[in-house]
Amino acid sequence: MHESCGIFGVYAPGLDNARLVFFALFALQHRGQECAGIAVCDGNEVHLHAEPGLVAQVFTEEDLAGMRGHAAIGHTCYSTCNARRPATPQPVLERNGPWSIAVAHNGNITNSASLRQSLEASGQHFASDSNAELIAKLIVSSHGATWQEKTSSALKRLQGAYSITALTPDMLIAARDPMGVRPLSLGSLNGGLVAASETCALDHIGAKFIRDVNPGEIVFLNNETSSLHFGRNGRRAFCVFEHIYFARPDSVVEGRLVYEARLAMGAKLAEEHPVDADLVLGVPDSATAAAIGYSRASGIPYREGLLKNRYVGRTFIAPDQRLRDLGVQLKFNPMASLIKGQRLVVVDDSIVRGTTTPRVVNLLRQAGAREVHLRICAPPLRHPCALGVDMASEWELIAARMSVSEIADYLGVDSLGYTSVPGLVEAVALPQDLLCLACFEGDYPLPVQMGLTSLTAGSERV
Repeated sequence: MHESCGIFGVYAPGLDNARLVFFALFALQHRGQECAGIAVCDGNEVHLHAEPGLVAQVFTEEDLAGMRGHAAIGHTCYSTCNARRPATPQPVLERNGPWSIAVAHNGNITNSASLRQSLEASGQHFASDSNAELIAKLIVSSHGATWQEKTSSALKRLQGAYSITALTPDMLIAARDPMGVRPLSLGSLNGGLVAASETCALDHIGAKFIRDVNPGEIVFLNNETSSLHFGRNGRRAFCVFEHIYFARPDSVVEGRLVYEARLAMGAKLAEEHPVDADLVLGVPDSATAAAIGYSRASGIPYREGLLKNRYVGRTFIAPDQRLRDLGVQLKFNPMASLIKGQRLVVVDDSIVRGTTTPRVVNLLRQAGAREVHLRICAPPLRHPCALGVDMASEWELIAARMSVSEIADYLGVDSLGYTSVPGLVEAVALPQDLLCLACFEGDYPLPVQMGLTSLTAGSERV
């Protein structure tokens, strides 16, 4: 499962802003590993460097030394939801007469097709299918005599999920959609101001958290910081997978430390699905805290019996067929001396297609596990995401095609337990009406088009 992007921005005259963004993007690398980019402004122009690759691969010391300015934004990404082509490097730079802006975007614009058609009809030409390019063109072509007016006018036309950092020659802009689907936080640094997808990026550069950007708010950061609300107060739809999987455990998301939420998920699994076992293992890294929580609540010892190679999937060198056939063994290695003869509780964050999990189970069986009891933090995923998570189409989701007992048989486990939706909400400790739970329940927060089926807010499909 891939989340769309990590975004960062800083307005701090006198500081090495490009370097600050570079190190902040390291903290957000988990949110996207296809492309990385940085844009800086010097009061006159916006300069951009963005390419495919990891942050450390895209930028050299010489690149950063040549990117000087009083403000900068950065981006690291996967492809957006349902994309058929590789991700377009961001930020995206757009010029229209005297107006120039660079945009970095996290999310998915559900009405992008109609907006694109409208802009093309007015003479605009697109170089990619990127939502960021769409947003940038929409802003520079919107009515208004100021960036405040143009940005507000443009964002009112967008539907879907979007957290944005944007850069003009003299201003940093941060904005969040009216539903607040993706996180975006503000911080301070040596008299400057920063915006980030997660608070862990603030920590990495020594910035102090101020507050979250409110849903439907645009913040304009320069010598005279201001903000305005462009969206109507309505339904919230914060993605609960930020706490389950996407965000780093040391980030504070919607006021809740992600690590604490994951501990609580594990404890709730132990309450809802107890089992006699000898050891608790977590599938690293996102399920580690939940496994610890299960262990604490159940009294069953926790062990790091499954180790992860964190560099698999972070190289452009493809494995040969023999290595490809090893599959998940390139990513995980069980410690047989700990596992042999043991009854295991294995905690994981989610099951999407059900392709990787049986291989993990098989690894544990080969290492000598006597029993494997699988416990999943997320409830069964039965509906695709329309708001920026590259999850799967509905026919690919294993829980949309099989019952829990059928999935357990398919995976080859002795038992299978998912957290209930009420249990998950309790563990996250946020109001249910703030969260988007559409991938579990099918109740979409806005009308969306998925394949040939139209899904609307309140729709329910099993």
